[in-house]
Amino acid sequence: MAGQRFGELEAAVMDRMWSYGRPASVREVLEDMRPSRALAYTTVMTVMDNLHKKGWLRRRREGRAYLYEPVSSREGYTAQLMRDALATSDNQAAALVHFLAALSPEESEALHTALKVVPPRDPA
Repeated sequence: MAGQRFGELEAAVMDRMWSYGRPASVREVLEDMRPSRALAYTTVMTVMDNLHKKGWLRRRREGRAYLYEPVSSREGYTAQLMRDALATSDNQAAALVHFLAALSPEESEALHTALKVVPPRDPA
């Protein structure tokens, strides 16, 4: 899966796909987005096809159309962005220190909770 940030329309489509919790057609996504955006069917179809090609959506044929569903969760996408950002640093330890120093108390608590869930890795 590509780890780069979604474009604006890709993000809007993925937000809807993650919110559904089930496979959805291009038509369903289009109808859901229409109250706030004037979009053509082909525009949404192209965005969803691109997300499929990038590995963020999987699809299966249902009649004449495809049903799409996310390959990864919103949290998985966020984690990939964080890993990609960390990979850009020449000094990952320093980048992590800066990141940790900027955490809010709530974020710090979330980190502590997450570290209790994920077992430590064997350094070997």
